[in-house]
Amino acid sequence: MLINDLQKANIEAMKAKDQDARSILSVVLTKYKLQEVEARAAGKELGDAELLSIIQKVLKELSDEKEGYAKVNNQERIDSITRQENVIKKYLPQQLSEDEIRAEIAKLDDKSLPNIMKHFKTNFAGKVDMSKVSQIARSL
Repeated sequence: MLINDLQKANIEAMKAKDQDARSILSVVLTKYKLQEVEARAAGKELGDAELLSIIQKVLKELSDEKEGYAKVNNQERIDSITRQENVIKKYLPQQLSEDEIRAEIAKLDDKSLPNIMKHFKTNFAGKVDMSKVSQIARSL
């Protein structure tokens, strides 16, 4: 499972004293553990799809944070965040290209926005940027 890979990477980062990798891996692992506790209380199990969702949310948060530091010209923090993004991007599957998204939409009978979004969320969780899907679907 992907969670095991992240835990091993976190230990390696700790041994290597890589503060950027250690901090972002710890954030992802903590969010996963919290979600795991909630899922167990509801009688559910978490899998890689949920972990990929957490990683994508963390990447979005990092991107937003980096924009804020760019506005105040804090290059040191921008570089640190970029290193953190690179550490966790390795765990995401290859994202669908714009052409692949368009081809998948073309296969659908019902091309309404809610149906398109549901199709991609169900079948391509973690493999596609949903905002990109929405943008492409609206342009059709």
